[in-house]
Amino acid sequence: MLLARSHSLIKLRRYCSISVFIRSLTVCSSSLLNNPSTSKPHFQNTAECPQFHFMFPRYFSSKTASSSSKQSLPLTRDGNYNEASPENLVVCPGCGVHMQDADPKHPGFFVKPSQKDPRTYRLHAHLEPVCQESEVSDFLKRGTVIEPETNDSDVGVAEVRHERPVVCARCHSLRHYGKVKDSTVENLLPDFDFDHTIGRKLVSTSGTRSVVLMVVDASDFDGSFPKKVANLVSDTIEEHLTAWKLGKSGNVPRVVLVVTKIDLLPSSISPTRFEHWVRQRAREGGSNKLTSVHLVSAVRDWGLKNLVDDVIALAGQRGNVWAIGAQNAGKSTLINSLGKHVGGKVSHLTEAPVPGTTLGIVRVEGVLPRQAKLFDTPGLLHPHQIATRLTREEQKLVYISKELKPRTYRIKAGHSVHIAGLMRLDVEELSVDSIYVTVWASVYLPLHMGKTENACEMVEEHFGHQLQPPIGKARVKELGQWVRKEFRVCGNSWDSSSVDISAAGLGWFAIGLKGEAQLGVWTYDGIDVVLRNSLIPQRSQYFEVSGFTVSKIVSKADQSSNKALRQRLNSFRNIKVVGQSSLN
Repeated sequence: MLLARSHSLIKLRRYCSISVFIRSLTVCSSSLLNNPSTSKPHFQNTAECPQFHFMFPRYFSSKTASSSSKQSLPLTRDGNYNEASPENLVVCPGCGVHMQDADPKHPGFFVKPSQKDPRTYRLHAHLEPVCQESEVSDFLKRGTVIEPETNDSDVGVAEVRHERPVVCARCHSLRHYGKVKDSTVENLLPDFDFDHTIGRKLVSTSGTRSVVLMVVDASDFDGSFPKKVANLVSDTIEEHLTAWKLGKSGNVPRVVLVVTKIDLLPSSISPTRFEHWVRQRAREGGSNKLTSVHLVSAVRDWGLKNLVDDVIALAGQRGNVWAIGAQNAGKSTLINSLGKHVGGKVSHLTEAPVPGTTLGIVRVEGVLPRQAKLFDTPGLLHPHQIATRLTREEQKLVYISKELKPRTYRIKAGHSVHIAGLMRLDVEELSVDSIYVTVWASVYLPLHMGKTENACEMVEEHFGHQLQPPIGKARVKELGQWVRKEFRVCGNSWDSSSVDISAAGLGWFAIGLKGEAQLGVWTYDGIDVVLRNSLIPQRSQYFEVSGFTVSKIVSKADQSSNKALRQRLNSFRNIKVVGQSSLN
C-alpha cells in the first residue's frame, strides 16, 4: 500500500537519508562491540575500519586544490607520450599535455570528478513519490521505511558515468566554448620540438616501420605545407635507400600526403587536375618521394575509406603512423573522423579553430588494427602565416570556414585591390589594356579597389576600421612593417586565371591575362608570399565595382556603430532643446 501512494520526492529523500544514517550507526556500533581493537581511540588497522557513507552536505574550500602526487610534471610539448613513463603521469586524452590538479594557472590543470557512492546514486535515481507525509512519519517511528528495489542495470549507468574521459581545463573550454579561458596560460606552453621527438625516430635506421601522414589544408596549401618535415623525410629516404642497396639496415619512411578541407574548394574544380597540382606543389616544397596522395574532407566524409585502407596496408602489424601538419591544418579533426569511420572505440581529440590545439603527442587507440600505433602530434608553428600575428577575433574573420566564392575585378594599370588591412595588389605595368584579378579569401574579409595614388590614404584612414582585420587603429602598427614584393607574370588566356599570388594564412589573387604584367604586392614583413600556377582557373561571371566591398560582419558592426552614434546625437540635441526652452 505504501508504494501505491504519492508523496513529495524531496521530503522522501530526506526520510530515506535518515534511515540510511540509522542503519549505518547500527552497523558501526555492532562492529565496535565485536572488534576489541576498534574500542581504542584509534583503529590499529585502517584497512579493517568500517566505511560509512553518510549523506552529509559537502563543503567546498576556496583554497587551491593540491595534487596527490608531489612529483613536478614537466611542462613540455616534446614527447609527452612514452610507453616507459610511470602511470601516475597522466596525459590529457584531448591534447596530450601532462595533467595536474595543483595550479589552475599552469597547463594541464584539471578538476577531479566527484566520486559517487553507487548505493547512494541508485537510491536517489529511483526514488518516486509513494505515500503521504503522516504515514511516512509512522513508518519511521517503527523503523520500517521501505526502500525501492534496485536493478542490476543501475550499476552500468553509474559505471558509464565514471568511464567518461577526463580532459584538462583547456580542452574543456575549447570543446564547449571554442576558445581558451585564460590566454595567459598559452604563453607558458613551450614550442614543440619536432626534430628532438619525431625527427630522430624517422631518421633511425632501426625500429618499427614509420608512416608519415603529412596533413595540409587545401584552402591554404602553401602556408600549411610543412617544408621542414618534407625536406627531412626526403633526405632520410634517400639515405636509407642507399644503405638498403648496400645491404645495410634501412627503415624507409612511407609518406602519405593528405589534403584536407577539400569541401572548401568550389565544386567546379577537377579532382584530377587538383591532384596533379598538389603533386607539383609538393615537389617544389621538398617532398620528392610521396607514397600516395589523398584528397579528403573530414566534414563530408569524402575519401576517408581509401585513406584508412591505405594507411593500414602501409603500417602493417607493428608500424607507427605519425600525423604531422601545421597548426589548424585539421589533423585532430581528421583523426576523429577516421575513428568514427572505422567504428571502433576511439579517444576523442580536442578540435577547435584555435592554432596549437594539440599540445603533446597523443596515441590514438582503436583506428589501426593489431599492434600498429597512430599518433597525433602538436601542430607545427609556421611564423610566416599571417594568422600567427592575429588575435582570436581577427582569426575568426580570416579563417576560411565556408566554400570559397570568387570576387573578380577588371583592373587597369595604376589601380590597386586591398584584402582587408592585410594585403594589397598594385597593377603597375601592363602590356595590355586591363587584366582580371580574382580574390580567393574568407567571405568575411572586406575588399577595396581604387587608384594606387590613394593607397597611402587608405592605410591612414581606413585600416582598422572599414578594412578589418586588424581590428582597431592601434593594431595596425602591432602587426609589423608594411613591405612590397614585385612579381612579373604572364598569361595566354582571357578565359581563365593563369597564375596565383598567395599569402600564407590569408588567401590569394588569381591573375587572368593574355600578355605580361608587373605587379607589386604589399603585406606585413615576414609573411610568405609565393607565385604559383593557378589553383582555381575559374573566375566570377560578375565583376566587382570600385570602392568598398564590405563584408557581412563589418557591415553589421558599422550599422550598429552608426545607430549608436545617431542615438547619442539625438539625445544631445534633445537635451540642448530642453535647456534652451527652460532658459526662455
